[in-house]
Formats: sequence, C-alpha cells, structure tokens
Amino acid sequence: MAKAELFQKDIPKSERVFYYTSEEDDPIKTDEQEKKIKVGLPEGYEFIPKNPFVRIYSAALFRGFWIFGQWYEKGYWGLKIHGREKLKKARGKGYVIYANHTNPFHDVFGPAMVANRRIFTIISPVNLKIPGIGKFLPMIGGLPLGSTTDEKKAFNEAVDKRLKQKKCLVIYPEAHVWPYATKIRKFPAGDKSFKYATRNNLPIFTMTTTYHKRKDKKHGDLPRMEAYLDGPFWPDPKLSEEENRAKLAKEAYDSMMKNSKHNTYEYFEYIKKEQR
Repeated sequence: MAKAELFQKDIPKSERVFYYTSEEDDPIKTDEQEKKIKVGLPEGYEFIPKNPFVRIYSAALFRGFWIFGQWYEKGYWGLKIHGREKLKKARGKGYVIYANHTNPFHDVFGPAMVANRRIFTIISPVNLKIPGIGKFLPMIGGLPLGSTTDEKKAFNEAVDKRLKQKKCLVIYPEAHVWPYATKIRKFPAGDKSFKYATRNNLPIFTMTTTYHKRKDKKHGDLPRMEAYLDGPFWPDPKLSEEENRAKLAKEAYDSMMKNSKHNTYEYFEYIKKEQR
C-alpha cells in the first residue's frame, strides 16, 4: 500500500483489504524497509539544537505547521475532538499522549491540534529519509530513536528535558501505521514506552482517532475523523517503576479499546491470514 493511495477517492472496496499474519506487519513500507536497509542517525545528531537561531527557526516552523494543521484537520478530515477539556487537569505540567497509529498525515498534525501546545513526537529514524519532509521532522518536534548507547542516552535526556519544560510528548505505542484501522493493536514494546511519564511522575492521556462516513461525497468514500481524549492517568507513588509502567500501559490500552467503539465506518478492512 503506497501513501498516495490513502487519499484516492475511488479505490474499489475490493482493494481496501489488507491481509496480515501479525499485528506488527506494515501495510505501508518505505524504500528503506523494502530494501531492509538499517537507517541510523547522522553523525553528531543533536536532539536539542544548541544554536539559538536553529531554535528560533524551529519554533517559527512549528507555528506555521500548527496553523496549517488547523485547516488540514478540520477542512480535509472534518475532525471533531471530544474530551479536550481533560487536558486542563495537567495544566502547568508536561504530559504524554498515547495515540492509535492509523494515518501517516493526521498522526503528524492531529496531536498538535489537540494539545494546543508544543509537541515532541517519538519517531523512527527511517522517517528522516522521507523525501521532502523528512529533514524537517526534527524541526517540528520529531524525536528519532537512537540505536547506539550514546544516542539512547542523549535521546532519554532530551525527552526528560522537554517534559520538564512542560511540553507534550506524543507516542504511538502500536508502532506501525495501519491506515484507517478501527481496532486497537497490542503494543509491540509492551510497557517500555511508559517509562517516560513514570520516571518524571507526570500524567498520561490517550487520543483515539475514530472513523465515520461522510454525509457528502466531496471526498468520495474517504471517512471523516473524530478524536477522543481520555485521562489523566497518573503513576502511583506507592508502586515501583516497573509496576507503574504496567499500570499505565493497561490503562492506556483499556482506554483506547473503550474509545475505539465509537468507530462507525470501516473504510479499510484488516483480515488475519489463517495459519496453515
């Protein structure tokens, strides 16, 4: 499935089916994934730029990105947001949003529109290779995962610093984009991604994108979106870090499962292949 196909208005229903063997299968593959190329970070990569002019440029670029996102999310996808008022319970603090991974473009803009503050999103280094936009992703808040010991250390320090700056960290625990998926998949990394909120004693929220049939045919059969915010879910000071990670992971998964029931339209169908 190519990314361009996601926005075609006339895809026959018979072609809107993806057969998978594992929930970690990728319906969308980059050239690097197809060629099985391992992509790392550029040498000397800075997770938080030291140059003040780069920081100013990054802030200005994010502002433009946010303004465009307002039009794109409402104008193209007809996005409606439910529960945004819950974010007020984290006023004056950093927090983490966990979201289902169902659209490579909405998943870039949606959380910024919902959070209404500067966001930083954990991404794969492969995304830096996306033609055109890849090199700009760090400027608008992309935090690529490191692979070496030094990169992992710098990455974790950057995440903690952004949360201490009262920013919003965005994580897609399902890891792989399944376009228009209406089911919530298991988190491949288990509860590992819940360590950031746990060690910083900060709340998490969930953002569950759901799909619905449009009343008009201006966009063909493409669905419109609604996003449901839930939370906050807090670490328990009486529990260990490991116990808190498990607790938050379960609360996030249960929350997303609950809100996924608001889906009313299955644009793409996902069918598991029978094991022989």
